[in-house]
Amino acid sequence: MSTASSYARGARIAAIGIGATALVTQAYFSLASYKLGKDAYGGISLLWTSIFLVCSILYRPVEQLLSRTIADRDARGITGNDHLRVAGTIQLSLGVVYVVAALALRGPLEDGLFNGHTSLYWVLLIAVPAYAASYFARGFLAGHKRLGLYGALVFLESISRCAFAVLAVVGVSESQSFVAAGMAAAPIVSLSVVPWALGRHVRSRAANPRLAQATDVAALDEPPAEAEFTLAHGTGFAAAVLLIMVAEQTFLNAGPLIVKGAAATNGTALAGFAFNVVLIARAPLTLFQAIQTAILPHLTEMSVTDDTRAFRHSVAVTIRAIVAFGAAVAIALLIVGPFAMHVVFGDKGFDYGRLGLVAIGAGMGLYLCGATLNQAALAAGRAKQASVCWIVAAAAYVVFLLVPGFDDRVLQLELGFLFGALVLCAELYWLYRRSLARA
Repeated sequence: MSTASSYARGARIAAIGIGATALVTQAYFSLASYKLGKDAYGGISLLWTSIFLVCSILYRPVEQLLSRTIADRDARGITGNDHLRVAGTIQLSLGVVYVVAALALRGPLEDGLFNGHTSLYWVLLIAVPAYAASYFARGFLAGHKRLGLYGALVFLESISRCAFAVLAVVGVSESQSFVAAGMAAAPIVSLSVVPWALGRHVRSRAANPRLAQATDVAALDEPPAEAEFTLAHGTGFAAAVLLIMVAEQTFLNAGPLIVKGAAATNGTALAGFAFNVVLIARAPLTLFQAIQTAILPHLTEMSVTDDTRAFRHSVAVTIRAIVAFGAAVAIALLIVGPFAMHVVFGDKGFDYGRLGLVAIGAGMGLYLCGATLNQAALAAGRAKQASVCWIVAAAAYVVFLLVPGFDDRVLQLELGFLFGALVLCAELYWLYRRSLARA
């Protein structure tokens, strides 16, 4: 099977699992929105935002590190487990730092963020460390292109979380705490996939200890750069990706938090409304994880073997598909956007503006194009330059949100997302063209 066919097949397999995950996650919030009041649902949305803000920043760098490094080593025919030890050390250290910080900041988190709801704080404290192993497993599976198991892991996570919302709807428990508890249980339940996946890997290596995917190793003139994978090497890449994750989560989560802080009254409810709007961008981004998961190891392999033509083709095909998808979403939002949002999330006393929904839909398409170009930069070893692009774009987005004079804060968020995504896409396209010219 060709590498292009392998990438397409892997993306389809991951898309099935992650696409189902996106739908189930959407169902979780839809059920929670119908069952809980405005303030209680606002607390749920803030908890979700906080968990995935922290997890994405702390743990996705290691996921990306493992995915790229495993693909690179396999393409070069390098064996050994030093990269796993380095990644595990980084992940464990980040988890410990989080727990210490969360315990030290219990007062501000519990009283300031969650308005005194102790149960929401404890869910936050438990859920984030539980995701450390989940993200490590995701990077391991993605790097080895075991995307079926990857999809199974995230789908099991979403199913177990949604079960709590379903039980609340049928009357088992109607409390905010019970619905929130699903966020802590989900990553723990999903880890049931990990021992089986790792055991399968160990058995395959034992059966063929010289297993490697590259046949061009002998043609390399110099020893592979990652032959000795050190903590400094892994930390450098992870630090650059961590900055990218900070910027990414600024795009996806800062909006509702800034809206809540700027509101004179009814801030929590307004944050929940803003969160529903941002979900228009978040839901396709969840689906896009299937492409991200498949394309990074694929492009890394192309970069190692200097197959520039295949590298460019894979990026171009992906971006064309994203542009078509983004245009379809924008048109759908223009036609039925406000009606669909009221159907999905219920009537909470807020009106969804058609113009704003179209703006955030278009911004979603630009953002996905930028995210694809970012994976190309990571595969080509330009994580540091990509992180600068992300920080600049995220700063532009935040500055737009803080500009005074907007009476409609949610519309300001929607237009700001479009502006920030445009800046991001333009920057990363410039970096992509520059990388190709040097290649």
